[in-house]
Amino acid sequence: MVETLKPETSEQVVEAIAWATGEEAPVEILGTGTKRGFGRPMGDGNRLIGHAVDLSGLSGITLYEPEELVLSAWAGTPLAEIEAAVAEKGQMLAFEPPRFARLYGGEGGTLGGMIACNLAGPRRPKAGSARDHILGIEAVTGRGELVKSGGRVVKNVTGYDLSKLLTGSFGTLAALTQITIKVLPAAETEETILVSDMDDAAAVDLMSAALNSSNEVSGAAHLPSGTGAVPGPVTAFRIEGFAPSVAARGDTLRDLVGGHGGVSTLDREGSRSLWASVRDVDGMAAETAETGETGDDDMPLWRLSVTPNRAADIVSAVLATVPGTVQYDWAGGLIWFQAETDADGTGHAAIRSILAAHGGGHATLVRASEDVRRTVDVFEPQPAPLAALSARVKESFDPRHILNPGRMYSGV
Repeated sequence: MVETLKPETSEQVVEAIAWATGEEAPVEILGTGTKRGFGRPMGDGNRLIGHAVDLSGLSGITLYEPEELVLSAWAGTPLAEIEAAVAEKGQMLAFEPPRFARLYGGEGGTLGGMIACNLAGPRRPKAGSARDHILGIEAVTGRGELVKSGGRVVKNVTGYDLSKLLTGSFGTLAALTQITIKVLPAAETEETILVSDMDDAAAVDLMSAALNSSNEVSGAAHLPSGTGAVPGPVTAFRIEGFAPSVAARGDTLRDLVGGHGGVSTLDREGSRSLWASVRDVDGMAAETAETGETGDDDMPLWRLSVTPNRAADIVSAVLATVPGTVQYDWAGGLIWFQAETDADGTGHAAIRSILAAHGGGHATLVRASEDVRRTVDVFEPQPAPLAALSARVKESFDPRHILNPGRMYSGV
């Protein structure tokens, strides 16, 4: 049975981790636990995880200055609370953090969890990832030391940027306690232009052309199976901004995509609904929003990051090896692939071989059974020099290997 420690202050987090360090007791670092299925099952050798440090007690916005576009909050603050607060001031988290909780059959999500996993949504090609919006961070290392990095302005880093290092480290280096991020003004309105019945290769070419045009497209996705009330195959282009600008750019974009298939337009509400579905990968969730039906979450779900102009060829090769369903985001730079027949994960070697044969990329196993995640590389295997560097960084921050041991790579 796992004993859970639930600190409510940074000092209590220091005490909890210092105790675990002294006892050499591995601990799980978590917020609401919505992403427990993301990464390898934790464990380091024969040491079992007997304790958890639950950071959901560190909750609340500690500073929000809309005029300065800056917000600070405890790591356990629900994302919904933060997004509601900034929306009230006409602002947003520009990197569009996805709600992956439903991929694992849960609800919720916290600021700390989103930063720890470096998550971002369909706007990433234009706005960047979570890492690009971090201004400052406070965390407790595996040594039981409270560290701070950055501040409240963009250009505040001299020397080593600790904030960006900890972003995407999945709690293996430090437990995040407070985070400062920049926010941006929300668009006055948006619309989405849909093109129906395109094949994958043509859709990828058109998405790339749209993103490289002067129309400031903030989202480009191709959904072979459609999503929600939008039947597939459909290719979607989002335009955001002031209403007159959106109208003008929409007309120009319709001229660009016209002739490639049936063209239609979603208004603001329809557009928001569609992109929320794309952001959260709803079609592959353990429980779909439209029907409430539970999906087969034992089938591996992969996130493939590739060169966009290779995306259609990669998908064709993958589907010829492991049948499944796909969704293209970021003009094809991000491919979601859910296998239909690979419950034991044996297709992972073929998937990574296909990526290597088509110019390289990264394959991340976002969801699978615990047995599969224990035996398959969840994250892209690192070259030996990079793996050695990762091990040295881990030793520096967490020499006793007590923080989320093995969550990303065995022994790290």
